[in-house]
Amino acid sequence: MSASFAFVFPGQGSQTVGMLDAWGDHPEVRRTLEEASVALGEDVGALIKNGPKEQLDLTTNTQPVMLTAGIACYRAWLAETGLKPAVAAGHSLGEYTALVAADALSLAEALPLVRFRAQAMQEAVPVGVGAMAAILGLDAAAVREVCAAAAQAVGEAVEAVNFNDPKQTVIAGTKAGVDKACEMLKAAGAKRALPLAVSAPFHSSLMKPAAERLRERLVAVDFKPMAIPVINNIDVGISADADALRDALYRQAFGPVRWVEIVQAIKARGISHVIECGPGKVLAGLAKRVDAEIQSATVFDPASLAEARTLLG
Repeated sequence: MSASFAFVFPGQGSQTVGMLDAWGDHPEVRRTLEEASVALGEDVGALIKNGPKEQLDLTTNTQPVMLTAGIACYRAWLAETGLKPAVAAGHSLGEYTALVAADALSLAEALPLVRFRAQAMQEAVPVGVGAMAAILGLDAAAVREVCAAAAQAVGEAVEAVNFNDPKQTVIAGTKAGVDKACEMLKAAGAKRALPLAVSAPFHSSLMKPAAERLRERLVAVDFKPMAIPVINNIDVGISADADALRDALYRQAFGPVRWVEIVQAIKARGISHVIECGPGKVLAGLAKRVDAEIQSATVFDPASLAEARTLLG
């Protein structure tokens, strides 16, 4: 291999029915699905393969399913290439996948934790009360400023929560707050303000009740020494300390995803190859928009695995 590389894991939103079909009966994928089914007490492989989409898209299913699928493909990558990344990171939920890949958590430990996280988030804000939107074409500082003005104008919460690339920021809050912010952001020059099909205002201050419940659950989690450094979402740091990991995951539930800075931190470590372990090309594309020198690929089926291996030389 001629290049060191980072592995990045997506959060919810890119899941699709049948997304692991291309692996056929690959032993690592099969093993992972069996482990997940035991850990959750249900047939996770059948849900991924057959859906229906409405069930797959439920937050309480999507989060554990995306974790399972990411680890299945990561294990297939290791089995086929033997190549471990120099560093890992995950977008939102993907941070849990990164921690499993780094051996800080077992899959059996992480899956019930992630399902609990999803349930707490869904219960924190009733469906229809919260909203999220992707703002394209404005820098983050402008989005923050307009969100503050919109929140004051309507007396409702709305905040910038995902800093995905220099001109793409996701906002979240109450529906009234997000609607007002979208109106004001378009007037301020945003190219687009796209409502997102989500069931809760993730990463906003409205998720604080969910975060408090998660913090109580995290106390009992036994984090192991990490085999791979993991860059966290909330402060773009790397820590092997169990209490620091618990605190980062707690704060991540109601704090922003600083993806631009995560990509910059990867590059600052002398790494210019980013491999996304997910069913889409979301993070691979964002990495290039953050830094044009970054080379990226995806790993989610045998064909993309071969392309990624070729990219690394």
